[in-house]
Amino acid sequence: MKINELKPQDGSFHRRKRVGRGIGSGHGKNACRGENGQKSRSGTSISAHFEGGQMPFVRRIPKRGFRSLNREEYQIVNLSQLNRFESGTEITKELLKEAGLIESTSLKLKILAKGELNKAITVHSDAFSKKAKSLIEEKGGKAEVL
Repeated sequence: MKINELKPQDGSFHRRKRVGRGIGSGHGKNACRGENGQKSRSGTSISAHFEGGQMPFVRRIPKRGFRSLNREEYQIVNLSQLNRFESGTEITKELLKEAGLIESTSLKLKILAKGELNKAITVHSDAFSKKAKSLIEEKGGKAEVL
């Protein structure tokens, strides 16, 4: 075998498709680009959010509000929900999760003063509203910040 006799293995080489070389080639006229229009021209690249020159949707709708990157999200539990526990119970995030009052123990917890509290309980939480803290202590319980 000589170097001039070498050729690629069968099926490993594909001929380049020559488009736009006349109707008889089968790839003439529109050169496999469909019909006329912006996408049939050479050198075009249209971004996904381009809307043909009309005012883009993102710029048409009004802008409102602000979301702080440092915002702390709390899970909320109301005082009325704490009545299901026995008097004298120490309420923690784990206990609230078992009772189905919160979704996660990793997120912060805040106790709010909606409803009545009928028992003296100790509550461990990341935050309390002023009224909730005073109502817990008024019933003889403790409001401890973690």
